[in-house]
Amino acid sequence: MKAVLSSVGALLISAAILLAGGGLMSTLIAVRAQVEGFPVEAIGLMTSAYFMGFIGGCFGTPHLVKRVGHVRVFAALSSIIAAASLIHAIFLNIPVWIILRILVGFSFAGLYMLIESWINEQTPNQQRGQVLSIYRMVDLAAVTAGQFMLVLAKPGEFILFSLVAILICLAIFPISLSAAKTPVPVTQTSLNLKKLIKTSPLAVVGCFGVGLANGAFWGVAPVFVQQLGHPVVIVSTFMSIVIFSGAVLQWPAGFLSDKIGRRAVLFMAAVGAAGAGLFSWYMAPNSLSFMLIGGALYGMFAMQIYGMSAAHANDFAEPHEFVAISGGLLLIYGIGSVIGPSLAPLVMSEFGPSALFAFTAGVHALLAVYAALRIVVRRVPRQLTDYVTIPRPRSMNLILRADPRMILKRKK
Repeated sequence: MKAVLSSVGALLISAAILLAGGGLMSTLIAVRAQVEGFPVEAIGLMTSAYFMGFIGGCFGTPHLVKRVGHVRVFAALSSIIAAASLIHAIFLNIPVWIILRILVGFSFAGLYMLIESWINEQTPNQQRGQVLSIYRMVDLAAVTAGQFMLVLAKPGEFILFSLVAILICLAIFPISLSAAKTPVPVTQTSLNLKKLIKTSPLAVVGCFGVGLANGAFWGVAPVFVQQLGHPVVIVSTFMSIVIFSGAVLQWPAGFLSDKIGRRAVLFMAAVGAAGAGLFSWYMAPNSLSFMLIGGALYGMFAMQIYGMSAAHANDFAEPHEFVAISGGLLLIYGIGSVIGPSLAPLVMSEFGPSALFAFTAGVHALLAVYAALRIVVRRVPRQLTDYVTIPRPRSMNLILRADPRMILKRKK
């Protein structure tokens, strides 16, 4: 293990710096937009734009890697994000910000793919789970740190955007000087959504629902906290609590799904997320404590659904179908993430900031109903694949490389 960590140490450092900058940027965009008086609908549209770019990055990055290699693409995409961060502070204009969010989404999708593929390439199969667990710890710690950097300066000033640019630029340094061997370039995969729906309709609906609900949450949750009258430090605290609580329940949820089945756990997670949404909708405006409790409950349940949906689809898939299925699920998630952040602000404008969670509760309730129907209609497969936790759906490559059957296939 020590040898493996030494070979990927520089990559983990780059990932930590990058994720800290990304965590700060995602929350800062929403907070600064609120400070500038942007309509909440526009803030949601910016989040949708980010995921439009994210989808493009998943498919466009492999072609870039084929042309110039991993390190050069990493540097190029990082420079785009750093420049975009500074441009945000120069041009306080909604159309400009929407374009910038598309570029940033494209770039972050590519960077996640590059880092994760590089780490996996340097990791032996028998130690892959341990190394990915360490990577998830780095992910959690870095994103949480990024949230708390929001209090280092006033959101209305230039400083925080500059800090994002500095972090992104610093992330280039360790990976550029790493002596680790670069991985084999990721290849483009063809997607067959009709076959995906036939293979696992619940997984498709689950990933789309996650995109609708969580896409809306990540885009406008900081606005929700601000509109309830809380300061920026509470925005950071709230987002960090959601992230941490979601991470804590990853392993227990996966273990339980191996014992009683994916669909049962997905159903329970959807019911729990719907309940957490209703709790936040009614109770969050009443006190800070209720708001933070609601955030913790939301993270505990809602953050489990994507990984459970992906695992369920893989249970019904043949090994040769794995690449197309995983890529299709990521695409479905991205589509939901484009739509959700545009719909939720309309609900918030009509019924108040806490109605964000009325929206997520509605999505999760419908998902729970559909999961219950699928449990009745379809029998479970005879053998379940081992559950592998996925922190957040960011790149197709991590999902592909983490699947146990792909590890076995590589061994053969």
